Amino acid sequence: MRSGVIAEKIGMMSLFLDNGERVPVSVLKVDSTVTDVRTKERDGYVAVQLGAGKAKAKKMAKAQIGHFAKLKVEPKKTLVEFRVSDDCVIPVGSQIGANHFVVGQKVDVSGVSLGKGFAGVVKKYHFGGDCASHGVSRTHRSGGSTGQREWPGKVFKNVKMPGQMGNKATTVQNLKIVAIDEARDLIMVQGSVPGFDSGILTITDAAKAAAPKNAPMPAGLKSAASPVEAPAAEQPAQTSETKE
Repeated sequence: MRSGVIAEKIGMMSLFLDNGERVPVSVLKVDSTVTDVRTKERDGYVAVQLGAGKAKAKKMAKAQIGHFAKLKVEPKKTLVEFRVSDDCVIPVGSQIGANHFVVGQKVDVSGVSLGKGFAGVVKKYHFGGDCASHGVSRTHRSGGSTGQREWPGKVFKNVKMPGQMGNKATTVQNLKIVAIDEARDLIMVQGSVPGFDSGILTITDAAKAAAPKNAPMPAGLKSAASPVEAPAAEQPAQTSETKE
C-alpha cells in the first residue's frame, strides 16, 4: 500500500484529448515532504507523515518546533499521515512529486466541501415540496411530517431535516488522471473535487480500482532526503553584565 500526497486545488479548466473530446479537469498542485515515519516498534503501526506549506516559527508551539528540529526538516503548515506497507516507507526529508501517479490511473480525492450555510430540505435533499394550489399556504417548500403519534412519540434519528449544508469532510472516488505536468508538479483529474480554490486536499490510490502496475514504488520522489536545519526555539537574551 503506497502513500498518498497532499495537494493544493488550483482550479478547473478544459483539456482536449487526441480524439477531439473536451474533458473538464481539476488542476491540483502536489506539495508533499516526508516529515516523520511511524514504526511498529515505536508507534505500533507503519505510516508516513507528510507536510505541506511553509510555517512561521513564531506562530508555532515549542513542541512543534522541537518535532521539526529533531528530524531536521523545514517546519510545515499542514501535516497528514498515510498508512503504508513495510515496503513503501519513504525516508524523512524526501519530496514527493506529481510523478507519484501515472496518466490513466484512478485516484480518490479527499477534502472539505464548500459550506453553503443553512438550507432547507428542498435544496439539501431535493424534496418535492407541497402543492402549489388547492388552498396550500406557506408550505410550498416544507418537508412535511417528521414525527409519529402517541407511539413512539418522538422523531427518529437521521431524519432528513433542514440544517447546515456542506463544510464537511468528503471524498470523491475513482477520478481519472488525464494529464501530469512533472515540471510544475501539477495533476489534472477528470471532474470536480471538494473544496474551494487554494484549498488543501489529499490524493490516494483508488480503493475500489486496481493499482497500476507501472506506478513508482515506493513513491515518485522529486528529490532524495536532504535534511534542512529547522529553526530552534527562541532562547531568552543573555546580557554581558555580571554581578559582583
